[in-house]
Amino acid sequence: MSAFDDTCLFCKIVAGEIPSDKLHESDSVLAFRDVDPKAPTHVLLIPKEHIRDLTEVTNDHGDVLADLVQAAAHLADTEGLDNGWRLVANVGADAGQSVLHLHFHLLGGRPLGWPPG
Repeated sequence: MSAFDDTCLFCKIVAGEIPSDKLHESDSVLAFRDVDPKAPTHVLLIPKEHIRDLTEVTNDHGDVLADLVQAAAHLADTEGLDNGWRLVANVGADAGQSVLHLHFHLLGGRPLGWPPG
């Protein structure tokens, strides 16, 4: 694991090499709108540090995980998701992870069925 992976799409977004519709930024977290939304509100929240997925999270990542969840709650509020929202992290190809950089999907703005499709 490294702080930056120059082949990673999300690391390039963090570095400003690829533009994004930023909604939130802190020292450790970046949040931006998904370019292929699956709900009326679909925001991606990523750690600025390159972490491949949840299997690479260690005890040292506690603060960044708290920052990610707090940013999601703040964005859910500012996006008006008063009726509910979902926070999802996919791990691996079978779960639908297409970018190998830890990220959470904040979804809302419509009823979200269970189980997901």
